[in-house]
Amino acid sequence: MAAAAAVASASAVEFAVVGNPGNRRVALFQDAVRAASLPEARVVPWLDVLHGRAVFRAGESVRIDSPGEDPQVERLLRGVTDTTRVEGTGLWYRRFTGAVHAVADGVRAAGGRLLGDPAELAALFDKRLCHGMLESAGIPVPASPTSGPAAVAAPVGGWEEVRAVLARPGHRRAFVKLAHGSSASGVLALETGAGGRIRATTSVERAPSGALHNSLRLRRYEDERVIGAIVDSLAPDGLHIERWLPKASQQGRSADLRIVVIGGRATHAVVRTAAGPLTNLHLGGARGDLAAAVAAVKAAGGSWEADALAVCERAAAAFPRTPCVGVDLLPGTGWRGFAVGEVNAFGDLLPRLTGLPGSPAEGLDTYAAQVAAVRREPQEHHALAPAHD
Repeated sequence: MAAAAAVASASAVEFAVVGNPGNRRVALFQDAVRAASLPEARVVPWLDVLHGRAVFRAGESVRIDSPGEDPQVERLLRGVTDTTRVEGTGLWYRRFTGAVHAVADGVRAAGGRLLGDPAELAALFDKRLCHGMLESAGIPVPASPTSGPAAVAAPVGGWEEVRAVLARPGHRRAFVKLAHGSSASGVLALETGAGGRIRATTSVERAPSGALHNSLRLRRYEDERVIGAIVDSLAPDGLHIERWLPKASQQGRSADLRIVVIGGRATHAVVRTAAGPLTNLHLGGARGDLAAAVAAVKAAGGSWEADALAVCERAAAAFPRTPCVGVDLLPGTGWRGFAVGEVNAFGDLLPRLTGLPGSPAEGLDTYAAQVAAVRREPQEHHALAPAHD
């Protein structure tokens, strides 16, 4: 009787999703809900949340999805009229985290349950805090002088401070990232050479006026005055600096991995390769050969499961109330050893990618796997915890 009741409870899950109507993320989640023979998820638009008119209902399991790819939402969060601009992520972060707490309050008051935790989401969207939490948990990460709450309290002031970091032993090559950036927006891969030469590879396009714009084409700057001006323009939004670790390669291209962890288990993996330092697919990166990567790890004396996947699961465990994360895994040269570059709250957008063999998501895409996880454990890992401010 108890087992039958549990099945009935699982089958009765009703979802609501805070997202942008018509967005591909929402559409993919709806497809997963329908495939599970559940009622269609009720969409709560981000615009309604930001305007204070969002409504939640008793008994709903509420998923918070990315507010991206909607110009109106972007303007409200970042306070810009031109959504191609890079600047404004500091304001975006304050407004976004405030909105997430408002959603949590609304869900709690209505008697629903939130699939996630506002405090953890805030940490995931601050690379300094996220890096510090991973480091404290013993997760291998690139060395960073901007890790943890102290870095938030004493932020990087601008180019002079970044230049001083580059002069440290082992930091001749480093990444400078927006603390609250995503999709490689505002990232600069910096290399210093003999005679003080410096080069930046970035998606930032600097207009003659000095305005910074996101571009789908990578650019290289070698004029330190220009590089310094870009960093100085980004610094007020918050910067995170990491040592540039040498990475493994596949067919002559640098390689890393995106590993999705759902309910504490590594479920999906994709290799990303690029001719340069940024492997993001929208910047010209390409999917690599996962089977070849697994074979290379084994050939190097490592274990795909015990080394690569396990470190991702440990990274996800630093955020125990977040049901799904995307871990950017950095394989060392020769596929020996791994470090975690980032942990992404909305890192599940991998259309048509099915789960790893033997995982709970085998045969399921990332969205179907999350629906299945909620149905398996409707009252445990995903329940709305008391607010953690």
